[in-house]
Amino acid sequence: MKSRLGLRQQGVVALAAAVLVALSVAATPVAFAADAGPVDPTEIAPSGADAIQGPATFFTINAVLAKLDREHGRGPNAIRLAALAPPSSTATDAMPEAASPAAATLGDEPFGLFTFRAPDSDIWRKWRAVEVEMGKDQAVLERCRSDAGSCPSYAAQFLRLVGAVKAKSGRARLEEVNLGVNTAIRYVSDLVQHRELDRWSSPLASFATGKGDCEDYAIAKYAALREAGIPDADMRLLLVRDRTVRQDHAVLAARLDGHWLILDNRWAGLREDNGELNFAPLFAINHDGVNLFAKPYAKREPVEREMGGMPAAANGEESSWTRQDSLSGSGPAPGSLPLLL
Repeated sequence: MKSRLGLRQQGVVALAAAVLVALSVAATPVAFAADAGPVDPTEIAPSGADAIQGPATFFTINAVLAKLDREHGRGPNAIRLAALAPPSSTATDAMPEAASPAAATLGDEPFGLFTFRAPDSDIWRKWRAVEVEMGKDQAVLERCRSDAGSCPSYAAQFLRLVGAVKAKSGRARLEEVNLGVNTAIRYVSDLVQHRELDRWSSPLASFATGKGDCEDYAIAKYAALREAGIPDADMRLLLVRDRTVRQDHAVLAARLDGHWLILDNRWAGLREDNGELNFAPLFAINHDGVNLFAKPYAKREPVEREMGGMPAAANGEESSWTRQDSLSGSGPAPGSLPLLL
């Protein structure tokens, strides 16, 4: 039989061992199971005698980060910082954000816009008159093709330009007509040439005098490209507000490989229909008639200058075209039209 002192010493030793075990457990770093993904309740192993107890695998956060550092070639002293934003590869069941009205689909007209028929106005009357004159020009050109000896010099000059355009292809064809018309016509305002504020001339009339303003350049380019075989659907005579010089202006837009290029009498080269031009598009004209430009529908109340149905000139200035062709009282109710530029 052991003495009472021996039993007391064994109890002290057992108590000390229990304390050490408890302290070692408390000092163990926080650990996670190797599979850190979400737990499927159907995959939980049954408890009791049927449960298969495999060896549990644990790892510390520091150990995982150190392993990732080694895989990515980082050194042992790499600094790892937490991030609030999840990585792009993170899977989520959140619904995608709805597209904003500003992210609307672009239109297939110049400047990525849409167009709709403009109400009858002075612009319509001018275009109809020019179409009649271009029909007469066509008759002159047909006679020139059948009898070159009786062809007027200005008509022969126009046909030579058409031939040069036909000999080119792609962008070079547009560059040829832009430079050819810009060279054949010298800029003179309608007020100086015709004693009128705004007259639109046919191509042969402009070639006959060798004078014209921006609309006359654009109309001549339109007719020359059409004679060269460019479809009417790929051309637009554009009436715009040039915000840079604060003036109304006319150019020709031609579509090539799905993109619109701008032919301007002020530039020898072609320009893209982007924001660098600083244009406020007003009207688009071709064989279909006169159309107004419009943005896609947006869910907002129209601003004050849109309530009248016509775009206002930039910087508070009034456009000569919008002044002559006010749609007051002739359009739909305020707010029912697309957002005009």
